[in-house]
Amino acid sequence: MTTQPNKTLETFPNPNPGRDYHIHMEIPEFTCLCPKTGQPDFATLILDYIADQQCVELKSLKLYMWSFREEGHFHEDVTNRILDDLVAATNPRFMRLTAKFYVRGGIFTNVVAEHRKAGWQPAPFVELSQFSTQSNTRG
Repeated sequence: MTTQPNKTLETFPNPNPGRDYHIHMEIPEFTCLCPKTGQPDFATLILDYIADQQCVELKSLKLYMWSFREEGHFHEDVTNRILDDLVAATNPRFMRLTAKFYVRGGIFTNVVAEHRKAGWQPAPFVELSQFSTQSNTRG
């Protein structure tokens, strides 16, 4: 195998650090093990962040996520650990990690963890009019 799981998160310089912009990633194949039973737990992770000076590099993120496959973690633990590691690597203005674990014993678990850089405030949200699909076609 040419690549192996790895805990190293690589970064690259934010191409536009003068602007707050939303980076959204979905990781639908996250797997770790239940620390009680050793059975696999599956989740979709949703990462939303506003970078400051660094962005996370995608291949390293994939290998990082893969590194949890053989580790036992409670849902709350692994969600916060991943957020802490991403924050340590990128030092973002804002970061939110949502972990949506699949059903186990009839229970779905969602864990949401957030980080805000000290002093950072989001710009006010601008509500724009919505246009229907293909609103420019005449018929």
